[in-house]
Amino acid sequence: MCEIIAIANQKGGVGKTTTAVNLSASLAYAKKKVLLIDFDPQANATTSLGLRRNEIEFDIYHVLMGSKKLSEIIHKTDMKNLFIAPSNIGLVGIEKEFYNKKNTRRDLLLKNKIEEIRTQYDFIIIDSPPALGPLTINALSAANSVIIPIQCEFFALEGLAQLLSTIKVLRDSSNPNLVIRGFLPTMYSSQNNLSKQVLADLIQHFESSLFKKGRAKDCVMVPRSIKLAESPSFGKPILLYDQRSNGSMAYQDLAKAILKGEASGKA
Repeated sequence: MCEIIAIANQKGGVGKTTTAVNLSASLAYAKKKVLLIDFDPQANATTSLGLRRNEIEFDIYHVLMGSKKLSEIIHKTDMKNLFIAPSNIGLVGIEKEFYNKKNTRRDLLLKNKIEEIRTQYDFIIIDSPPALGPLTINALSAANSVIIPIQCEFFALEGLAQLLSTIKVLRDSSNPNLVIRGFLPTMYSSQNNLSKQVLADLIQHFESSLFKKGRAKDCVMVPRSIKLAESPSFGKPILLYDQRSNGSMAYQDLAKAILKGEASGKA
């Protein structure tokens, strides 16, 4: 049965797209059939998997506008079992279109488009934009669960209450079964006291909603990594760029935790 996971945080620069791309790749590496939907107008997930935005004729914008089916825009990637529905800067115009259309459930548009292909995949990962606008609302309305990356830096928890409030509102309206899969600490540095403090705060407030590594009590956290930062410029997930790097191992640990059902629905 397909699970749809949104990666969301309205704060930019927290490793959201990095998580969407590399979690998708790690699940595909674990022999699961995965579709990554790039739902961010910046289209960074698209380029991170080696697609050139200016060479893509149709993307998720055309699906939302009804001129293409989702199945018609999906591309293969360099990884077996991993597919992507690309995005483009034109997606920024969709919000105006949302407000121009009347008598439609705009918050369920993506959910309805996904139904066509849902049974063909084990996991569908949605990379949402860094804002709580109509696109993120659509992503959360379409998802079974949400993973929230949290950067281990100053102001890390800023705005989190607003996101959690939005999730609660959606549970009461368009998506009553939406659960928080878990919180994922990102850009962690063991040499940085601030990173350690942010991680301690996360453990204090959300310990049951952090992903665990195997049988250990240690939580999964994504390190600050040059290799992770470099891999998108080569159009590759970290698994193909440097499989043995600490960043690659972190996302493989995350995929294993998800496949074991850890942290689901505890927040």
